[in-house]
Amino acid sequence: MKYVLLFVNSLEPGKRWQDIPEDLRNETYRRVFQWFEDHGSVMLEGSELQGADTATTVRFGQNQQPIVTDGPFIEASEIVGGYSLVEVEDFDAALALAKSWPGGGAVEIRPIVDHSAG
Repeated sequence: MKYVLLFVNSLEPGKRWQDIPEDLRNETYRRVFQWFEDHGSVMLEGSELQGADTATTVRFGQNQQPIVTDGPFIEASEIVGGYSLVEVEDFDAALALAKSWPGGGAVEIRPIVDHSAG
């Protein structure tokens, strides 16, 4: 089954990330890269996202007219920092992957809709 793992962090730790010593940041990245290497057999694709300050949001107002604003959803207290598409046997395997994530923050697990099944 295919799942997307969304790597999520709150806005405050994201700001603090820039202030921690470079060697600690590098060690965290080393553990994250190792995690991806260790689980490479189930990783289909994925990427780290640029910061929330690079986001543009399109909302639809009255009469479905698009409204474009800079930044992520203003109401959000958390931001998605990256994602991975994985193919594993079942939800329990996806959950085990998420539980082993060394990057800190939360990992949201979402199954992919398979329109070809049935």
